[in-house]
Amino acid sequence: MDLRLGICFFLQIFLVSEVIANNGGGKVFHVKHKFAGKERSLSAFKAHDILRHQRILPSTSPSSSSPPSSASSTVDLPLGGTGSPVGTGLYFTKIGIGSPSKDYYVQVDTGSDIFWVNCIQCSRCPRKSGLGIELKLYDPDASTTSKLLTCEDVFCRSAQSEPIVGCTPDALCEYNALYGDGSSSYGYYVKDFVKFDRVAGNYVTASANTSAIFGCGAKQSGDLGSAMDALDGLLGFGQSNKSIISQLASSGKVKRMFAHCLDGINGGGIFAIGQVVQPKVNTTPIVPNQQHYNVNLKSVEVGKVMLQLPTDVFETGDRKGTIIDSGTTLAYLPEVVYNPLIKKIKSHVSDSKVKTVEGQFTCFPYSESVDDGFPNVTFHFENSLQLVVHPHEYLFSYNDDLWCIGFQNGALQSRDARDTTLLGDLVLSNKLVLYDLENQVIGWTEYNCSSSIKMQDARSGMVHLVGSHNISLATSLYVGKLLILLLLTSILQTLIY
Repeated sequence: MDLRLGICFFLQIFLVSEVIANNGGGKVFHVKHKFAGKERSLSAFKAHDILRHQRILPSTSPSSSSPPSSASSTVDLPLGGTGSPVGTGLYFTKIGIGSPSKDYYVQVDTGSDIFWVNCIQCSRCPRKSGLGIELKLYDPDASTTSKLLTCEDVFCRSAQSEPIVGCTPDALCEYNALYGDGSSSYGYYVKDFVKFDRVAGNYVTASANTSAIFGCGAKQSGDLGSAMDALDGLLGFGQSNKSIISQLASSGKVKRMFAHCLDGINGGGIFAIGQVVQPKVNTTPIVPNQQHYNVNLKSVEVGKVMLQLPTDVFETGDRKGTIIDSGTTLAYLPEVVYNPLIKKIKSHVSDSKVKTVEGQFTCFPYSESVDDGFPNVTFHFENSLQLVVHPHEYLFSYNDDLWCIGFQNGALQSRDARDTTLLGDLVLSNKLVLYDLENQVIGWTEYNCSSSIKMQDARSGMVHLVGSHNISLATSLYVGKLLILLLLTSILQTLIY
């Protein structure tokens, strides 16, 4: 009897420890890599980037509205990803909407503002997804807390770039997001409860609801309606008052700050909303009056040699400038920057070994340590902020026998990207990247993304640890293990009593 009690006690302790170790004390938004668990060619990642650039690069000015900066909490969004050497691309999260709350999978996007989900009236929305998730359609009538917005609503007027013509008291507030690749999302705005998890302690969260305004998608087209990568919607983290970060801040839930740390080694990482107090991060100003997170890049260094570049190559405006975008998989440079940079990198390997893979990637065999054989690439920004990209970050393994260069020539991509520097996951992984919209700065520091960061609650002043997450296919194995442990515990308890 004592042995059985001991085994039962051990299993229960082990079960609790597994729950804590894997969940960090509470459930939160489950963010998962869009391409997780799928074999994608290099061209597929690049095609994804090109379509994305066509959507995000058309120039429009952000709203001049400045939500209040008071806040009461921080939010932890567990991050998922493959940790692939070619970058982690786009991510999606599972959020609760409505009363009663239902779960929806939405793409997390720092390159756009509007938060929208596919709605019940939609006749041309995808019903199946190649991502292995079950798609749902939001029904405002099924939620007791939903409210339709009319065109006379203050949010509606501030969200429109042009005056609303023919507005009547009962006319719905419509949105129509048009993208350069032909994709579009059309529908109307709804206000309802959105469920999220605030940080309540070290690795502990508590569920909370807030009212948010989002688009009820009635019609999708183009890439947004593709069954291969279809999701329930999109969660915009841009700068305007329409984005989810601005809405949470204006309701007093958080400060207009968020950070991510993409773990390029183990996969997953950290995504948190609120004020990061440790590690300390040096910053550079966000260029004002730009739609995206644009910063002033000053120069590029390869090894110990500064590239000799035209003085106006990094000017901002008219589809120029340097965009920090975690939704872009690779890194794209203007041709006048790309050519000398690649020449410096290729000088460390024999020309006879260099080959082109999939018609566009520069690759070569290399059996030794790439960090020992190739130079660091350092981007120098305003305020003396540096972004150091190590060889193991800009070189990635292809079919186990080749290394390929992740930097890409923007001139060979879309017309929208040829004069723009787009720094994506290739150079942002293994770094904590901080977006501080309160002070209009962005910063980063090299960091172990499988560890934790310290965040301060703006209301209480308490500092809490927020840890890394890795939502992957291993989750199903973990659940299975817990079910087995529960079954064994139940059997032993039956035997004892």
